Amino acid sequence: MRMRHKKHGAERLAACGHLMLQKPDAPLTDPAEVFGRQGPVFLEIGCGKGAFAAGMAQKHPEALLFAMERVHDVMVVAAEKAAACADNRPDNLRFFIGDAKDLPLWFAPGTVDAIFLNFSDPWPKKGHAKRRLTHRDFLRMYLTLLKADGRLEFKTDNRGLFDFTLEEMAQLGLTPSFVTYDLHAEPSVADNVMTEYEQNFSSRGMPIHKLVLTR
Repeated sequence: MRMRHKKHGAERLAACGHLMLQKPDAPLTDPAEVFGRQGPVFLEIGCGKGAFAAGMAQKHPEALLFAMERVHDVMVVAAEKAAACADNRPDNLRFFIGDAKDLPLWFAPGTVDAIFLNFSDPWPKKGHAKRRLTHRDFLRMYLTLLKADGRLEFKTDNRGLFDFTLEEMAQLGLTPSFVTYDLHAEPSVADNVMTEYEQNFSSRGMPIHKLVLTR
């Protein structure tokens, strides 16, 4: 469902300017420079309303989080939410508006420790397969961005997209280190940070699928 247009969206994003990044002139070779300190670099692709990004920033104060969203109106919500709780978490979260295909313009190869894909658009039509953020073309790109021991974590409620992702990884000769079709039945769920979608779906008893791919 498309989000309703946010009034004064540009002005509202400007008010959160301290949390927003502009596209760099060249890909970041050391993303830690954005924060003025070192730490593991986390990248969420498609941050939605920002619950996961804000939760990860709180849970991992040592990490440096970058949260990307394509839709301006959705980013307004995420940035305002993060700004409102800034006093209760470390200064380790930045947002930027962009498209996943342009990530190499933001980050140099081998600079990211972990990439998170949460409840990505399934693009269910067969002809739209290349638009899926877990298509093999995107997977190859993610692998170039990750450090030698980096990881990709993917969560979804969509069984078709999850199975498609496993098939795409197999085509590339990749084997996930963790796969579950019911995350909330796993002991590891204690460390899980939920998105808004996940909170909604899991509260209705819908299973959440997750995989982890280690480079």
